[in-house]
Amino acid sequence: MNDNEYFGASEAELGFLKEIVRMLPAGLTVQDAHGELLLVNDAAASQLGMDGSRPSPDLAPRREACRQALSAGQAVVTEESLHNGAARQVLLTTHRPVRLAGRQLLISASSDITEQKNFEDQLFRSAYFDELTGLPSRRVIEHRANGLLARDRGERFALAFLDVDNFKHINDYYGHAVGDALLVELSKRLGRDLRDSDMLSRISGDEFLLLLSPIQSQEEVAEFMQSTLQRLTAPFFIDHSEIFASTSVGISLYPDHGSSFETLRQNADIAMYRIKNDGKGSAAFFDSSMEREALARMKVEQSLRLAILEKRFCCAFQSKVDIRTQAVKGIEALVRLRDDEGVIQAPGSFINLAGELGLIDELTHLVLAEIVKSIDLINETFGAEATISINVAAKQAGNPEFMRSFAQALDDTGFPQRFMIELTEDAFVAKNHFQDEILPMFRKLGVGISIDDFGTGYSSLSALADITADEIKIDRSFITDIHKRPRSQGILRAIESLSEALGMTVIAEGLESYEELAYLQAATKIRYAQGYYFSRPIFLEELKLATTVASEARVNVASRPMQQNRQGYSRASGYRR
Repeated sequence: MNDNEYFGASEAELGFLKEIVRMLPAGLTVQDAHGELLLVNDAAASQLGMDGSRPSPDLAPRREACRQALSAGQAVVTEESLHNGAARQVLLTTHRPVRLAGRQLLISASSDITEQKNFEDQLFRSAYFDELTGLPSRRVIEHRANGLLARDRGERFALAFLDVDNFKHINDYYGHAVGDALLVELSKRLGRDLRDSDMLSRISGDEFLLLLSPIQSQEEVAEFMQSTLQRLTAPFFIDHSEIFASTSVGISLYPDHGSSFETLRQNADIAMYRIKNDGKGSAAFFDSSMEREALARMKVEQSLRLAILEKRFCCAFQSKVDIRTQAVKGIEALVRLRDDEGVIQAPGSFINLAGELGLIDELTHLVLAEIVKSIDLINETFGAEATISINVAAKQAGNPEFMRSFAQALDDTGFPQRFMIELTEDAFVAKNHFQDEILPMFRKLGVGISIDDFGTGYSSLSALADITADEIKIDRSFITDIHKRPRSQGILRAIESLSEALGMTVIAEGLESYEELAYLQAATKIRYAQGYYFSRPIFLEELKLATTVASEARVNVASRPMQQNRQGYSRASGYRR
């Protein structure tokens, strides 16, 4: 419509057009060259606070954008953030100058993009900031460190890798909500006294990175980290619980320990693992000897993955013996690894690593498969009535998916009632619904439950009353030299009495001397024990050799003096079934 047509329009047509403009969902304003508003539709009035629904926001930025558009004679597109207290509204506005009826006018159309901007901000924060603690993410601290490296002004800085000690146990025992709350409080204490140039980042579940820049000396960093760790010694009060938490810290320095972020991070990580192995709760600086240890660990890791792939694991079996009749009650299957040179490796060198790498489930299934494959030999050696114990880690016990698959595998053997699952006590007391949801699956199959290493975990004698188990294995730390240790004797009697009242069979682990055996026989009601006094773990190859002389050995063993039995029982052929 041209100017003449506009002025020739009927009042009805003008009214119709005005009504359409008023009801447009986009905000629309028209103003003259002096900034006088000639038209404001309902949407614009609401956006700009002109309808009285809220205080009018600061419109100075909008007026400046309008002035620029008019003076330039070109359209201007802007994002406008209008604040009303804590509330924010974001408009995407196009200011377009036009000439109409000889007058210079500015038409401004605004769309409300607040929801879109909030979503973008949320995406930004999730990409660059940790949702739980509000700390910067790994990519932010990496960007900061790379910026320092790129400038290369000769300034030194420190990168510290911090890992919360025993966080899994805290999570399992108190629950994930408390664990999350602990991480929030930890981040507050760790972030205290930081300078604007420093940065604390949460990079994973219980791991943090701390960038200290600039620094003058290693001594300065050591002093700061010591004060930080001291701050963590005070308990955390969360959800009516008093929780103690410590952090292991590894530190690398630039340029002493690397010239790239990844190298510095890896070296700080290596130093942190040294602390984990040495007792936790302190800090260490990286040195070259740690790198050699890390390479050795990596070699073990690679060997472990390859061994599982090639099924180079084997089983050894150690008997649980009736200390009064010498009869075999059951056997425990102990996993062993054959390394590249065929040397047998004890589980201490790979079990924890298998758990860290997520390989422990497959390893447990391999143990079961080995038992099933050798069941005839096992029966011939130890007896068809002997129970067969398999160790399951607490982490596995809290994983319903694994436990369901393992229960099915036990059922598929055709003799699930022969099996006993050995679990450490933290599997029972952790808040992972093991007793309510998982235990009934195994009870239905007739699988027995054993508490392994009792007395070394998080539970207590009172907690024992709530545990549903068939067998309790008293940790060897209580059995070693029991005849010389009155305090351990008292603890042993207490565990024995409570276990008897609850109907649980007691197994003494780690029995190694005649004196220990004599004390158990004379001073306790304990019937069963396991340890090197009776037999070291026996491999399948040895079982094949032993079965040919089993009958003859069993005839002679009862007449041997007790003091000589340890040597005599070095093979399974020494047992009566």
